[in-house]
Amino acid sequence: MTSPWPISFEDVLAARERLRPYLSPSPLRRYPLLDELVGHGIQVFVKHENHLPVQTFKVRNGLSAITALGPAERTRGVIGASTGNHGQGMAYAANLLGIPCTIVVPVGNNPEKNAAIRALGAELVEFGAAYDDSSRHCAELSRERGMTLVHGINDRTVIAGAATMTLEMMEQQPDLDVIFIALGGGSQAVGAMTVTRRLRPSVKVIAVQSEAAPAQYESWKRGEVVRAPVRTFAEGIATGQAYELTFAALREGLADFLLVSEAALADSLRELIRTTHNLPEGAAAGGLAGLRQVAAACAGQKVGIVMCGGNISVETLKSVLNGD
Repeated sequence: MTSPWPISFEDVLAARERLRPYLSPSPLRRYPLLDELVGHGIQVFVKHENHLPVQTFKVRNGLSAITALGPAERTRGVIGASTGNHGQGMAYAANLLGIPCTIVVPVGNNPEKNAAIRALGAELVEFGAAYDDSSRHCAELSRERGMTLVHGINDRTVIAGAATMTLEMMEQQPDLDVIFIALGGGSQAVGAMTVTRRLRPSVKVIAVQSEAAPAQYESWKRGEVVRAPVRTFAEGIATGQAYELTFAALREGLADFLLVSEAALADSLRELIRTTHNLPEGAAAGGLAGLRQVAAACAGQKVGIVMCGGNISVETLKSVLNGD
């Protein structure tokens, strides 16, 4: 039988060695006000991926993929489709290593993320009304230009890069009981399960997705790839389908999968700002929103949540803070 796991623990260790010269571990911190908010005697540990370069865990993914390339592939350059964070992670890594980089985004994409990608030296191509359109065009450009395509999810080196986050978490707090992860494509969650299966199999990995972008949840529940409309303000988890490389592992390994409302996401974002004085993006509130929904079931436990990024637009932040 074919294994559902796209990467091994050894792949994660290799990715960490490739990342070591470029990234320091992100902090894992506790906040008394956050523990108080969640209640039930839970100790909440926040993994601050928003403290990494370009304020997102996706820099791990980009660096892991690009540092794994050979000299000829680096010379030809890399290309990827993104709505923002994957593109910023790739652009940062390519800029750091002096490699040509092209990022394809949908027309009307977040202008602040577009500006950040350009500022990192990447060529920005705007194409299509949605990510799927951009992704198809990206594949065409990859063939035409001979550039290496780095998919945001369906790439083993990308997933191995994401897994280094949980490797750090388990070294920083070895006795965690549960980890809540906002799920977009699944690289963080599959990475987390790959690490915990080796280091602490008792750890439960719980995925969280918005009711306004439920494709991954519906796929997990039904056991088949499902597509669904995307209406969430949380760009990092605005996923309209499940992905080939992560789907089977999510089905086998997740302890649970939760759907949270847009109101719960917005409220948890506001609470993260209040209790941690950090700036999270919409997806970064997913873990807290999920934990608050099932807090009674986690009573007395040590729980990790991930502030996966801080790339929220000014307009979206204003809207959330105003309760619009």
